[in-house]
Amino acid sequence: MSLIHALAIEELPRDSRGDVGAVAFERHAQLAPGSCSPNNNQRHPPDATRPPMIEPVARIYIELQDIQPRIWRRVDVPLTSHLLTLHNIIQIAFGWTDSHLFQFSIGNRDYGVPSEEDEFWGLKFYRAAGLRLRTLVARGVERFLYVYDFGDDWRHDIVIERVSEGEPHIDYPVFVDGKRRGPPEDVGGVGGFMEFLEAVRDPMHREHREMIRWYGKPFDPLDIDERRIRMALLSLARRRRALISGSRS
Repeated sequence: MSLIHALAIEELPRDSRGDVGAVAFERHAQLAPGSCSPNNNQRHPPDATRPPMIEPVARIYIELQDIQPRIWRRVDVPLTSHLLTLHNIIQIAFGWTDSHLFQFSIGNRDYGVPSEEDEFWGLKFYRAAGLRLRTLVARGVERFLYVYDFGDDWRHDIVIERVSEGEPHIDYPVFVDGKRRGPPEDVGGVGGFMEFLEAVRDPMHREHREMIRWYGKPFDPLDIDERRIRMALLSLARRRRALISGSRS
């Protein structure tokens, strides 16, 4: 079994693996009907051969720290998803390329991908694939931190805004909304990004051509490339549904 397949199986809803059903979350406000279906492209028509999946879904808001105007995304994610899946979703939503290390900081624990070198550097990482969103919700966790690229140090504030039952004919996760394109990889953190923006937006800037050449194409800070985000998340959602459907057959 491949690592990707193993991680996907680990994320299956507990009832699909023969365990007890997911816990109820009555204390959370319910979304208005239809509010968990931001994109009809991920809706599929009723099909007797394709049983609907109804599962709790968290609406998650993600914002990069220390940048104005704000760069943010909002996504709907199944509560059965673990933090490693959330990492993948954030990478897609912000246009990162998963080229660097990451961590989630929740309370006094850091979650990522542990390695043998952590002890040498005095680090302690718990497995991101070992903690699910439903566990965070059950513990009352509403806010936590995601850090990507320890050099550029991109810090993302994450807020679990609300939880509701997902729609049966929507494949999750889905993109809800967002504003402004994410920074390029290896641009030099917040300071480097501000300098990059100044250069690419001003044709008369002495580094304009150099920055455009380095980036490889014009950079539009207002264009989040929504189609790419939706298509990438749709691919992730369909793989997830296929694995869940296969486990139930």
